[in-house]
Amino acid sequence: MEKKVMNDTFLRACRKEATDYTPVWYMRQAGRYQPEYRKIREQYSFFEVNENPEVCAEVTRLPVEQLGVDAAILFADIMTPLKPIGVDVEIRSGVGPVIANPIESVSDVKRLLDLQPDKHVPMILEAIKLLREQLEVPLIGFAGAPFTLASYMIEGGPSKHYHKTKAFMYAQPAAWQALMDKLGEMTITYLHAQIEAGASAVQVFDSWVGALNQEDYERHIAPVMESIFSSLQKTDAPTIYFGVGAGHLLSNWNQLPVDVLGLDWRTSITEARQLGVEKALQGNLDPSLLLASWDQLEGKAKEIVDEGRKKPGHIFNLGHGVFPDADVDTLRRLTDMVHQYSRK
Repeated sequence: MEKKVMNDTFLRACRKEATDYTPVWYMRQAGRYQPEYRKIREQYSFFEVNENPEVCAEVTRLPVEQLGVDAAILFADIMTPLKPIGVDVEIRSGVGPVIANPIESVSDVKRLLDLQPDKHVPMILEAIKLLREQLEVPLIGFAGAPFTLASYMIEGGPSKHYHKTKAFMYAQPAAWQALMDKLGEMTITYLHAQIEAGASAVQVFDSWVGALNQEDYERHIAPVMESIFSSLQKTDAPTIYFGVGAGHLLSNWNQLPVDVLGLDWRTSITEARQLGVEKALQGNLDPSLLLASWDQLEGKAKEIVDEGRKKPGHIFNLGHGVFPDADVDTLRRLTDMVHQYSRK
């Protein structure tokens, strides 16, 4: 029998319902900062962790047990669904995703397969089912957004400026639209399958979309994001949208049928509210503060909690992911502090 989610504070915050305290989770809360994770990675590659549901569930569950956070996020990579549809990708340590067959034309887009979750990512769905039995907090499923996935697929790997990606968008509009349509449908299919398997909420990572200006976002990206979030509205799972350096796009995001907007540290909660954003907000501590003194870290975290509590619907998180130099004890102490301080 499916275990009942006992702590639904995170889900209530997503829906802008009253909560007794500010819920906390951290992007990339499972990772190399954890000694236990490093030991697991001595035995398994990144994708091998994904391919073993029991190990994937263990890695996903570990930070919940260590840190006392209010949600788990599935341990996977945004590249996970790309491999089975025909993208030759590997995760290189210290580099990130590297793609051997980058997209250069509409014919490259046409060769991509349609995602069939039960056939292509059964191990992900099995891990989610295991976690629903094991967790007493909600599980967040996730996917990469079409622009961010496309940037890797066109550049062949990480990029600082996304010149090839944007040039492709400008010079080959039909091919770009075909790619957005393909990745949009893949994202919808993937996230619906995660929700059906037991994910309580889903986050769409558009990590690099801040490279675009408002006009290009509105023309080339907003339609596919509208399609994705409109489809997900048919489920009961709250949706979250996050990108880095994308504060200038918040007014565009505010028009999308998404429940929660994730902020990085460049845009404060107060600034987002002044822009007219009424949705629930997630964020947005600068991860670098995890290496600062406790007084500095605590002071900034309290500021963020105070800003967030002015209106219903705030989830405390970092403005980007936990990095390898972070400390487990610091994150646990931060989680406890946010819980205790926000109860006042």
